[in-house]
Amino acid sequence: VQLQASGGGLVQAGGSLRLSCAASGSISNHDNMGWYRQAPGKQRELVAVILSGGSTNYADSVKGRFTISRDNAKNTVSLQMNSLKPEDTAVYYCNRQGWRGNYYQNYWGQGTLVTVSS
Repeated sequence: VQLQASGGGLVQAGGSLRLSCAASGSISNHDNMGWYRQAPGKQRELVAVILSGGSTNYADSVKGRFTISRDNAKNTVSLQMNSLKPEDTAVYYCNRQGWRGNYYQNYWGQGTLVTVSS
């Protein structure tokens, strides 16, 4: 599975960005998908996840501002980010997890940089 993330960039505080991640290869609609981020000097953290059934979960820091969605027909997962804050600055990674035979696999995209200026 290959994941290609796009949509990062520079935005002022209060602005919006939409990240997208396209998957190719051995895709399953039963996969769970999510977005993580890693700020300089910090550990990678979960931002949002969307399960195969469509339920979602968000980090407390982004609740009410970010929305994750998936399009199984297009094999994409997106993250709409509104009311961005400087503390949202990070490299954002898309993630896809699911069973491949007897193994639970974990796939990562290459990361896309989001910079929020104050």
